[in-house]
Amino acid sequence: MNGAALFLHMEGSAGIEKMPSNARKSRNILALMILAVISCLFVASCSTTRLLADGEYRLNKNKIVIEGGDKDLDASKVQSYVRQKAKGWGPGQVIYNWGGKNPNSFFTKIFRRMGSAPVIYNSAMVEASEVNIANRLEYLGYYGSHVDADVAVNGKKVFVTYRVRPGNRYTIRDITYELPLDGEFSSDFMSDSSAITIKKGDYLSEASLEAETARGASVVRDVGYYEFNKNYYFFEADTLSRDGTAALRFMVKNYTRSENPSAAKPFYKYTFGDVSMSWPVTLNIRPRVLRHINVITPGAPYSEDIVNNTYSRLSALRLWNGVNVDLRVSEDEPAKVDCDINLTPSQLQGFKLNLEGSTNSSGLLGISPELSYYHKNIFHGAETLTLSFMGNFQFKPNQNVRSTELGASASIGIPKFLLLPDRLFRRAVPRTEFSASFNYQDRPEYKRTIISTTYGYTGSHKNLYYQFQPAQLSIVRLFSLDPEFFDSLPNNPALANAYVDHFDLGLGGTLYYTTDASTNPHSSYHYVRFQFSSAGNLLSLFKDGMKTNEQGRRTVWNTPYSQYVRADLTLGKTWRFGKKDAFGLATRLEGGIGWAYGNSFTLPYEQQFSGGGANSLRGWAARSVGPGNDKLEKIFVIPSQTGDMKLEANAELRFPLVWKLAGAFFVDAGNVWQVKRVDPEGENPGLFTWRNLGESIALDSGIGIRLDLNFILVRLDAGLVIHDPSRDYGERWVGPRGWIKSGGYGVHFGVGYPF
Repeated sequence: MNGAALFLHMEGSAGIEKMPSNARKSRNILALMILAVISCLFVASCSTTRLLADGEYRLNKNKIVIEGGDKDLDASKVQSYVRQKAKGWGPGQVIYNWGGKNPNSFFTKIFRRMGSAPVIYNSAMVEASEVNIANRLEYLGYYGSHVDADVAVNGKKVFVTYRVRPGNRYTIRDITYELPLDGEFSSDFMSDSSAITIKKGDYLSEASLEAETARGASVVRDVGYYEFNKNYYFFEADTLSRDGTAALRFMVKNYTRSENPSAAKPFYKYTFGDVSMSWPVTLNIRPRVLRHINVITPGAPYSEDIVNNTYSRLSALRLWNGVNVDLRVSEDEPAKVDCDINLTPSQLQGFKLNLEGSTNSSGLLGISPELSYYHKNIFHGAETLTLSFMGNFQFKPNQNVRSTELGASASIGIPKFLLLPDRLFRRAVPRTEFSASFNYQDRPEYKRTIISTTYGYTGSHKNLYYQFQPAQLSIVRLFSLDPEFFDSLPNNPALANAYVDHFDLGLGGTLYYTTDASTNPHSSYHYVRFQFSSAGNLLSLFKDGMKTNEQGRRTVWNTPYSQYVRADLTLGKTWRFGKKDAFGLATRLEGGIGWAYGNSFTLPYEQQFSGGGANSLRGWAARSVGPGNDKLEKIFVIPSQTGDMKLEANAELRFPLVWKLAGAFFVDAGNVWQVKRVDPEGENPGLFTWRNLGESIALDSGIGIRLDLNFILVRLDAGLVIHDPSRDYGERWVGPRGWIKSGGYGVHFGVGYPF
């Protein structure tokens, strides 16, 4: 995300004799959030009608009642045709009233800008709504409908109920097609007859006829008829039959609905004529790159689909603020369409700054800055260069406890698939991406370097986004291990095998589908994300020629290579409802598992799953949950609980408060587990089993506040631990007294929705 992003996590502290200052701050923040919710409830009791003049009423509610029991018709189909929208109680109206009656007052202007004005009831709008709803019903195929409004007054509030009695519907019993006989138009039109959406047995309606004309006209233009549009369609319906049926005449004429028959002219099939492309000379880009992206070819049959495809491909280059494809009938040659493509460049290069901060009740402070530079046309062929520099600094004031992480990365994206034929990708612009990174970590327990490089392809088709990396390489080196930490590793074989040097060579990919790809969707949507990675299988083919280390693992450059498979699946759905979709219910299910085999005993640490934090289980700090019923590992200064498997479910109810503030109630549940038995003879509390699944689920619930500034969304979440699987049996269910103690709650400050 552009601009600054901040992440803050705080946990409850032990309520013994003296509470640490950080814990007191955390409790104060939690108290303020609870106070804010209570204040909002208090505001609910305030009047929203006190500023109304004599004879004025606030339109509090509109209700639509469908009479007659028609299962195909519900209130939502005509709700938007009520001319005056009601506005029930809302804190925004309370704030609006705080300013008083003087419109010139400074405070009145401020409060009215922050709040929302009440809707003053207008009886003329009710009559107009009756007509509007009746017309809409006729458009939907309910002929002769009646709409009557009942108006109820309660004090200064008005409630309007629209009672709808739907009219008669007619079933299409027969369809007759009448088409122009000139040229090849009739045969071209009827070649699509199986896809026509108007069928015998359907209900007759203007809505369905209009939908078919839009669909059919697009199909006709795709086969060369550039000037064809829906106004060439005509329909006549005979509804005189007493059995509730209608005979439909489906006509296409060679003049439009606004013309007389004397204006009739033959339909011509067009081809593309001259094709030109222009952009400012200040943009230094190789013309052949744009010619390759453009799929409009002079002399080829005209197709609307080809025009739309060219527009999408040019837009996918990420170079332009505007792409304009201008079509016109050629003045020099008949039945030809000339095309002018005008391109307006966007800003080609710039910087992005990202900043995250963190603290918790143990006194650990952290800051994570990241600076990125991008250039969208670095080699004059629409190649994208990105350079990033990041740091992560964590420390405890006045103590010799600190962790430092530094990293640098570079990536280049090329707007074509290298090593693959271009004809496979005429529908979109795929990209080939190369990346390399270096990461240095200095923790109290060890020091580590990670060198990584990838080669892969990315692209999209409609709402499906994909990424495939046939080559992923990383080399991890650990050194300067703390003696005490090193001596404790043999006691936990899973950790011992995760913290060793390793060499990863494999492949991976991501598939992501969403019904709404916008940054902040304002309607209901859902998404599916699947990620897969594998390493070591190619190297294992040559294992007989490799050296073996003391643990019996094959090595490359004196470093054992990892061998594993890993996959995770995320399903998400968000429902938007209420007036202007102001309310929302967001849900997410996530599951993942990894399996080490062959040359590896466990998954590399970088590939393991974790839980907790601002976007996961919000009652816990990041990486402080699990695995299973296991205790928090004490050998780490900073929590580092991980597992080979993860299950998590989240639900969040979002609702408006005042101004640009919104609230949320949420519930999170899940954990991470080990899938291999660590101790063959021990209890293995971190091991996943169906028998202990219920007892090993971490559960929290909480409240949140969001500030939506359109360009950025800032949120504050307070999560209360409900069930803590790491506690002793019988103490895992946590009540109100446990919420103020150590590990009883978490407060998170973040940017953007958690899911």
